[in-house]
Amino acid sequence: MKVFVPADAAARACGADAVAAAVVSAAALRGIAVELVRNGTRGMVWLEPLVEIETPEGRIGFGPMTPADVPALFDAPDSHPKALGLTEEIPFFKRQTRLTFARCGRIDPLSLSEYAAEGGWAGLRAAIAKPPAEVVEEILASGLRGRGGAGFPTGLKWRTVLGAKAAQKYIVCNADEGDSGSFADRMLIEGDPFTLIEGMAIAAHAVGATRGYVYMRSEYPDATRILAAAIASATEAGIIGERLLGTGAPFQLELRVGAGAYVCGEETSMLNSLEGKRGVVRAKPPLPALQGLFGQPTVVNNVLSLAAVPWIMAHGGAAYEAIGVGRSRGTIPLQIAGNVKYGGLFETGFGITLGEIVNEVAGGTASGRPVKAVQVGGPLGAYHPTSDFGLEFCYECFSDQGGLVGHAGMVVHDEGADMAALARFAMEFCAIESCGTCTPCRIGAQRGMETLDRLIAGDASALPLIEDLCETMKLGSLCALGGFTPYPVLSAIRHFPEEFIPVREAAE
Repeated sequence: MKVFVPADAAARACGADAVAAAVVSAAALRGIAVELVRNGTRGMVWLEPLVEIETPEGRIGFGPMTPADVPALFDAPDSHPKALGLTEEIPFFKRQTRLTFARCGRIDPLSLSEYAAEGGWAGLRAAIAKPPAEVVEEILASGLRGRGGAGFPTGLKWRTVLGAKAAQKYIVCNADEGDSGSFADRMLIEGDPFTLIEGMAIAAHAVGATRGYVYMRSEYPDATRILAAAIASATEAGIIGERLLGTGAPFQLELRVGAGAYVCGEETSMLNSLEGKRGVVRAKPPLPALQGLFGQPTVVNNVLSLAAVPWIMAHGGAAYEAIGVGRSRGTIPLQIAGNVKYGGLFETGFGITLGEIVNEVAGGTASGRPVKAVQVGGPLGAYHPTSDFGLEFCYECFSDQGGLVGHAGMVVHDEGADMAALARFAMEFCAIESCGTCTPCRIGAQRGMETLDRLIAGDASALPLIEDLCETMKLGSLCALGGFTPYPVLSAIRHFPEEFIPVREAAE
């Protein structure tokens, strides 16, 4: 009997370890031989711990499980009160287009044989069989854009590094996932780490890099442990290390853990941290693609960008480009959090509307009260009211509305949310996390908090001041922290003026 109990951090926080122990104990009492697999999560967090049993028809899900629910798995599974049927037929899961997360939750994260059996390394083999320039062109043809922030075309970054002349080049994966409502990087690393390793290996071949680094946030101990084990396993198996798959150039991969600074999610701050320096923003130019880590040409990509690469190389850029809308191609792993019935990871093609995500996929609010606002793109993303629910999920659509897709994390708020307080929090967050390099961010965030306090207290003269200050921060900050902080503030004032008393008085 094969039983799956996730070892994902979210599942463990919900009691998965105790459930796993109960499975072993209950099976032993009944003399039943059980193969227990600690897989990654399927992404349906409201069902965690989600236990699955392998059957000839497919895997049957049960959840959310407690240790007390386990004995019935062996005694009467067909009539179990928490039986969900075939896991992949659950509506939330069935509606997805799973490319990047296709293996997550299906396999033992550290099993090289299971990874290979599910199509692993096919993309790397296809890439090594091509000249580097052809690999870069395939990524360009796919339309893949950065999944961590501004959505810069991945292939253009790779082409720049490929064309740079240097004795040493680097691949750096930014796994410093610090945005509120974001958890896809962690989920991918904990559930399918070899996908990230494969993506980085393909990137190394494409641009001529021989060394790579993954910069992990310190708050992810499970992901750190699993990725370290996966790197060691892949190196020992000869997949990376002295020769890529035993035939290509060398590619040494290392894992580094940061110290918890939010600003190190910005690529140049992260590079400084990797070099052992203080994590502060570098002025551009020069671009990291030309002078990055240790002054050498460097590809810096997010986890999800690199993890999308193996599928593209295995199936072709055209197949990936065929999904999506406009200049937003392929799939986007949405991270749905906040006040929702069905929170979790939902991978789908670009083009789904914000209203579909909140009302249909997420099932509306868990509280049952009407939705008031959805913050998309992390703590620096704009607040979108229900009037924006027709907005298609794509880079340009959100940019046109004064927002951003960012890491595709979203936090849903119901009508009880205090928008003025949330807007002020964005400024406070920036003030606390600013590295202090540039004046608009260092000073602007502090003055922004003070000005918002005046506005909220009833000082109408503070309204033009906060608007001017926000525009200065957007234009003058060196990195996204200061440049995007005005988004939640301005969107809250624009869409919810009744919560800012002076705005209402000025309109009257």
